[in-house]
Amino acid sequence: MPTPLLVHALAALSVPALAGTTVLGLRLRRAHGEAADREALLHERVAELEGRCAELERTASCDPLTGVWNYRHLQLTLDREIERARRAEQSDQQDGPRPLAVLLLEIAGFDAIVTEHGRARAGAILRDLAQRLAMEIRRADTLGRYSGEEFLVILPDTGADGAAQVAERLVWSVRRHLLLDWSSGPREPRPARGNGLTAAVGVAVLPEDGTHAAVLLRAADRALAEARAAGGDCWRGSPRAGRHEPVTSGTEGGSTAERDRSEKPGSLSPCAGGDPLAQPVISQTPATVAGPGDGLP
Repeated sequence: MPTPLLVHALAALSVPALAGTTVLGLRLRRAHGEAADREALLHERVAELEGRCAELERTASCDPLTGVWNYRHLQLTLDREIERARRAEQSDQQDGPRPLAVLLLEIAGFDAIVTEHGRARAGAILRDLAQRLAMEIRRADTLGRYSGEEFLVILPDTGADGAAQVAERLVWSVRRHLLLDWSSGPREPRPARGNGLTAAVGVAVLPEDGTHAAVLLRAADRALAEARAAGGDCWRGSPRAGRHEPVTSGTEGGSTAERDRSEKPGSLSPCAGGDPLAQPVISQTPATVAGPGDGLP
């Protein structure tokens, strides 16, 4: 009968088909395994590249000597904060722009340190002092090296009163900062009149002193020149704003950030002179220095 012959024929034809199917399945399984290995390798490579990009971003945004933000990062941050203030002004939630203050701080007295200890140790002192100054501001604030011994501080949501509080603290910190000691013996007592370093600070506030980065920086530079002419160890507000009167710490107005800053101890006269502060300043919220994730605090 033809039926058995047909069955045998179909069986004979199915053997190569089954073999081919088996081989195809093995090839697909091998290809899937190779694809998984390539995917894992790509993920590893992407993670490595992301780490390198983060390192490059950190290096590009940080000052190599002091470890705080550099000039480039300061410019980008100031432009961003000014744009945020403008957007707040255009919204229905606020009548005017959000307050924003910039402080231009210049440290005097490093020439003597360079003469006595050399540039390498003077650089270490400058780095230590920059890290100390960064502890006097909030995480939302930005402190960076502007040039040489000049530092720029950007204070979002901060008006004239809050900026005066911060300027006074920074002047005090520079004057009373305990410098690095490389001697093997006991540390010498702190000099009664300070460490030989003084700071002059110029303050400018948006929108009173301008609504553009260049205008604000120019106003802060003029105020810094006045503080420098007054002998240093003091701060000055923008001459156009006319903020040369002492600011009381018990003010009820201003933003929440300014009221928080008013709790800091210390004399709030624009040019303190000497050492009017009897107690050290304790930072409420230390700032993360040179961390790209905070930009990135």
